[in-house]
Amino acid sequence: MNKKLNLFAFYLILILYLELCYKIEVYKNFTDGLIFTLFFSITVALILYFLTKIFKTRNKQFIFTIIITVLISFLFGFNLVYYKLLDVPFSISTITLATQAIEFYKIGFQVFFENIGYILIMIIPLILLIIFNKKIDFRNYHKRKWKLFSKILISYLCSILIIIPFKQTGYKYYFKYDNLLESINYFGLITSSRLNVERFLFGFNDTIEIQKTFKENRNETVISKHEDNILNIDFASLKNKAISDEEKNLYEYLENNIATSKNEYTGMYKGKNLIFILAEGFNSIAVDEKLTPTLYKLTHTGFVFNNYYSPVFLSTTGGEFQATTSLIPTQEILNLWRKYNPSFLYSFGNTFNSLGYQTNAYHDWTYTYYKRDLTMPTLGFNNYMGCKNGMENYIDCKWLPSDIDMINKTSPLYMQNDKFMTYYISVSGHAPYNFNGGNSIAIKNEELVKNLPYDEELKAYLASQIEFDRAIEALINNLKASNKLDDTVIVITGDHYPYTLSVDEINEISSYERDELFEVNHSNLIIWNNNDKIIKEVDKVGSQIDVLPTILNLFGVSYDSRLLIGNDILSDTEGLAIFSDHSFISDNGKYINSTKTFIPNNSVNLTDNYLENMKLRVDNSFIASKMILETDIYRKVIGDK
Repeated sequence: MNKKLNLFAFYLILILYLELCYKIEVYKNFTDGLIFTLFFSITVALILYFLTKIFKTRNKQFIFTIIITVLISFLFGFNLVYYKLLDVPFSISTITLATQAIEFYKIGFQVFFENIGYILIMIIPLILLIIFNKKIDFRNYHKRKWKLFSKILISYLCSILIIIPFKQTGYKYYFKYDNLLESINYFGLITSSRLNVERFLFGFNDTIEIQKTFKENRNETVISKHEDNILNIDFASLKNKAISDEEKNLYEYLENNIATSKNEYTGMYKGKNLIFILAEGFNSIAVDEKLTPTLYKLTHTGFVFNNYYSPVFLSTTGGEFQATTSLIPTQEILNLWRKYNPSFLYSFGNTFNSLGYQTNAYHDWTYTYYKRDLTMPTLGFNNYMGCKNGMENYIDCKWLPSDIDMINKTSPLYMQNDKFMTYYISVSGHAPYNFNGGNSIAIKNEELVKNLPYDEELKAYLASQIEFDRAIEALINNLKASNKLDDTVIVITGDHYPYTLSVDEINEISSYERDELFEVNHSNLIIWNNNDKIIKEVDKVGSQIDVLPTILNLFGVSYDSRLLIGNDILSDTEGLAIFSDHSFISDNGKYINSTKTFIPNNSVNLTDNYLENMKLRVDNSFIASKMILETDIYRKVIGDK
């Protein structure tokens, strides 16, 4: 009689195989946390074995095993596509964010087919199960169930005990810190998904490690002649009134946070109007002197930011959250934003409302998308118009709408006011990029790019950005016609790079070779006024979270820079761009979190604790952003403003 494979062994092999496949593709290694993953996988395999043996016949056990294998394979395949699409693992919190699917389902299918080879590799166990199911032992289970249950309990306890000695890896990410990406790296996708659901249902309090050495990261080679952008906040009193240790800890963190100094540009635009634009898919590869002359002009006059990045954090909503709040977005944080209606003390709408400006926000797509009907008031935009709450009366709201139409139709609604702050959320640059019917904007401008020596998708992307360029041209013309051009500052940042384009496609047009972690996110920040005649090149590293404090300083707003995660890019504080996987770029080098590798810039002398301080600063940025929303801290410090 041929020996058959034990069903427990099949489940264990299935889980370990998929865990290794996922880790190799996402993390490019499988050694981190391998022993933790093994022990937790044994526990899961025992549970599945126990559940299967509840069924008394072979056929029922086989059908149940097929169902379990399909579900587990789907879990891994779905998470792989999701990560490839958004650069973050799937979290249960995401379910509460998605009110529509139009933005992602076509792109999701595209990413799925781009990774079809790896998806097929991940379903090999399912295929083998169907073909060789008679080689697996599906005999009835006659032993006492309590013995198997005891094995499950012992296996789980061993899994917990083995992680406790590893304070900076296993223990940290299982008990102290909610970092789903690192959790998967160390414990595997199945265990991390279980932790994610538990924390979503029952809550989880991260721990901020207070960093007294923050100021070591300030550029002390530049002796500032200016005072810091801080207010007289009585942190001692706030800590005494804190309702929890976590809130008290947050006050301690904010008190010790880096304060950015005022500088020669403080108040440069005081009293001027502001138009802030979150540009869909905008990236430096879209800037061309002939194709997009207006964007070229705005990126080559006034302030020129040479090291600006727009890291992908959950697509447009993540880019929007960074730029408008100066906080780090995660799936959990964005969920809190929509759930708790928190106060954002220094957001554009709230700030300029307090200065007596008329504030408006416009979007040429559905006004409830990403639940903006709930989030816009938290940013201070009570006058928010999108499709289905007024915009349809001005433009054609069919997919894809034109940014040109939105700009032209809404300009008369505010440009006659003495003081205005207007926020535009563009959409014409949206993926998918094609000429076969899925992107009407690309088709509209196809003739302008058809002779370019690029792949079709890249040409379609450029065609969509031509539309955005002409919208900005229309905006400038409208300001000029209203005699508001000289008194208005235009600020533009992309929400994310065009992530449906491959790195190879981006490198077809890029002026330098880009990698897929850092430089693919390299972009432009536009801060432009018609009166700016002197070009100011800024080499400091920055990203979307730095936009808000930079603008606050330029407009001479009195604010406390310690309460924001981002920094004024024009200050002397060291630049930092934080990525969703906790990698970062600073003025002194690049840190790749997946390989725990720091690449210093040439001729940079760093202190021994520089890297650890920066890693801690990045980790704390994620935790503090979440706690600021959970505790609604801004509302509590308003009285101390």
